[in-house]
Amino acid sequence: MHLSGNSIIVLNVNGEDKAVMVKPAYTLLHVLREELSLTGAKSGCENGDCGACTVLIDDMPVKSCLMLAVEAVGHRITTVEGLKNAPIQDAFIRNWGFQCGYCTSGFLMVCHALAMHKPDADDQTIEEWLQSNLCRCTGYEEIENAVKSILSGNYN
Repeated sequence: MHLSGNSIIVLNVNGEDKAVMVKPAYTLLHVLREELSLTGAKSGCENGDCGACTVLIDDMPVKSCLMLAVEAVGHRITTVEGLKNAPIQDAFIRNWGFQCGYCTSGFLMVCHALAMHKPDADDQTIEEWLQSNLCRCTGYEEIENAVKSILSGNYN
């Protein structure tokens, strides 16, 4: 359906199909936050540098500020709200992997994907994956410790 350039699209978000009216220029970040009220992905830089808006598309991290919502049609979108007690969430708490919390959801998504795709990741691989996101409050050591704790399987 087209109304003044708007279209209804269906997005699979956190395992559920959601019909939403969008303008062609709407980013996935805008649709998640403003149209679907999923505010876990944060609007930081809006140019792909900070990673606060990171979500998973078909289980791979993507900066939702750089993706048009229409590009996500037919793909599985997972937001931080869809993690549902993933081990990385507990690991961040146990290892103090956050301070102000603004970047946390983006880091959780990257770290969750890292654990899924690279369960035997070495220090260099962890560092490479974490480079996609910025944190102004921590020294990254706590975030690295959180990732290492779930990769090692000890969850401490």
